[in-house]
Amino acid sequence: MIPVAYARGDGIGPEIMEATLAILKASKAPLELHEIEVGEKVYLKGFSAGIENKSWDTLLACKAFLKAPITTPQGGGFRSLNVTIRTALGLYANVRPCVAYPPFVDTLHPTMNVVIIRENEEDLYTGIEYGLGPNSYYALKVITQEGCERIIRYAFEYAIQNERKKVTCFTKDNILKLSDGLFHKIFDEVAKEYPTIQHEHWIVDIGAAKLADTPEAFDVIVMPNLYGDILSDVAAQIAGSVGLAGSANIGINGAMFEAIHGSAPRRAGQNLANPSGLILSAVMMLNHLGLTSQAEQIHNAWLVTLEDGIHTYDIFKEGVSREKVGTKEFAQNVIKRLGKVPSKLKAVHYKSASKITPLAPSKKASQELAGCDLFIISDNQPEVLAETLQKAPIPLTAIFNRGASVWPENKQAALSDTYRARFINKTPISWEEVQAVQKYCTKLGLQITGLFALWKKEGKPAYNLSPGEQ
Repeated sequence: MIPVAYARGDGIGPEIMEATLAILKASKAPLELHEIEVGEKVYLKGFSAGIENKSWDTLLACKAFLKAPITTPQGGGFRSLNVTIRTALGLYANVRPCVAYPPFVDTLHPTMNVVIIRENEEDLYTGIEYGLGPNSYYALKVITQEGCERIIRYAFEYAIQNERKKVTCFTKDNILKLSDGLFHKIFDEVAKEYPTIQHEHWIVDIGAAKLADTPEAFDVIVMPNLYGDILSDVAAQIAGSVGLAGSANIGINGAMFEAIHGSAPRRAGQNLANPSGLILSAVMMLNHLGLTSQAEQIHNAWLVTLEDGIHTYDIFKEGVSREKVGTKEFAQNVIKRLGKVPSKLKAVHYKSASKITPLAPSKKASQELAGCDLFIISDNQPEVLAETLQKAPIPLTAIFNRGASVWPENKQAALSDTYRARFINKTPISWEEVQAVQKYCTKLGLQITGLFALWKKEGKPAYNLSPGEQ
């Protein structure tokens, strides 16, 4: 028996979980189920992450976690449970199949079958933010070589094991040349190791437009966290309905599976909710656990149920649907069809879960300290501030305001009272010299709210350059 944790969640969660558990039991999947409580009730007990300490022991002892949707109380102080679990268990890969089911589910893209694979731990979702002035906030976008390589390899392995033909990468490296540039660079390098799989790169804005208009052009798409979060929801909706989409969060030592829709409290307790998203998430869980026979059996039975016109209210339509059923009845109909395969929709066949490829130790780039960026609060005009700072121990090379250069050029761009002063030396410097700049500015009475070291890696700047900057 394989130990699996599950949580009933909030709103419609308990109903769709009960339906899903009934199907899992009927499939005779060898699962040892362990229930834990997460969500609104736990938040209101005073656990800001939405999960009690004792539940972590259960999660760590189990091979997978099947979670119904939860409600997060409004207001500050409550952390995202999903982010907490992903971080704690190292669930670095989010996998979202987005499939059309015409004519049973309305869609403008009847042949759509796209899988979004999203990096799950880095990017802006690290939640590292700073208030660097009275009216200014900065968020750090974290992209690492190891994080890029791991998710990109996962995407190519997924493509091979699921008989996909192409992997596409979305980034914004025409603007974010270092962070997104690294993701694109590693994508091109890893792609060379998979010559049987086509590969391509799109800038995320035009790629998103193409995905919304012609999703048939894509097969597997891999991207950093923020873009993947947004576009996986877009892709699920244009396929037919976010309510039908399941998702997986995969890591080296654990995995979490969940429907992507919300807890819909206004539908709770009415036996109305469509359990399909959680059912398909459970199918992904079974496949991940190596229970491919049960995964196929349930998925195909679900497809036959759709074909037979047994639909919940959200997808029911005259002329196509035969019977409108509730949550429990939908699950009962899936159970009745276990062992059957669809005749109109394409039957599924699972081989095995995508493997986790161990990463070779990454080569450490040589680096040297070149200077620093100081965040300074000042009511002075840029040229006045520059006159003061030009006597610092390290040469002042530029002053920025909200990312735009305001000195020595473009003075009209200054809007905020938070400036970023850049000090760079022509030859490598020590950390003591950076501290000397900070002390100099402090003695002048300037309010310093942040400092970033500027490094050169392999002789090249590891920081963004302004026009004309070397």
